[in-house]
Amino acid sequence: MIAMQTLYELDFRAGSEKDDVMDRNISEYEEKCESEFVDLLVEGVSKIKDELEQIVTESAPEWPMDQISLIDREILRIAIYELLYVNDIPPKVSINEAVELAKQFGGENSSKFVNGVLGTIYRKYETQILSKVQSETATQEHS
Repeated sequence: MIAMQTLYELDFRAGSEKDDVMDRNISEYEEKCESEFVDLLVEGVSKIKDELEQIVTESAPEWPMDQISLIDREILRIAIYELLYVNDIPPKVSINEAVELAKQFGGENSSKFVNGVLGTIYRKYETQILSKVQSETATQEHS
């Protein structure tokens, strides 16, 4: 949620300083926050935002990015980043968290839309996602 709020504010208020926005959002939820994880998501999504948007565009061609609400875009970017690049989050958890964020912060149909797009992306990138998960599992077993 904190990563989503930070990314939303950075997109909504162009020119905002990432560290200032993130620090303020983290301090608001300090007792519930893993600041390293928030930083990982904000940094990661920010660095490959265009790539993440291209994945959404390819997976939901009937929905141009400029027609998707900003909050739904942020939720999708974070979930796709988690699915493809964060090793220690099971895919079902990423998708479920995204759907819950969409229910809480999005519009009336946001959760269905987010679930549908992420389901399409999961199927399209399933081999890559599963090999990432298997690699993380093997690493944890050898530790």
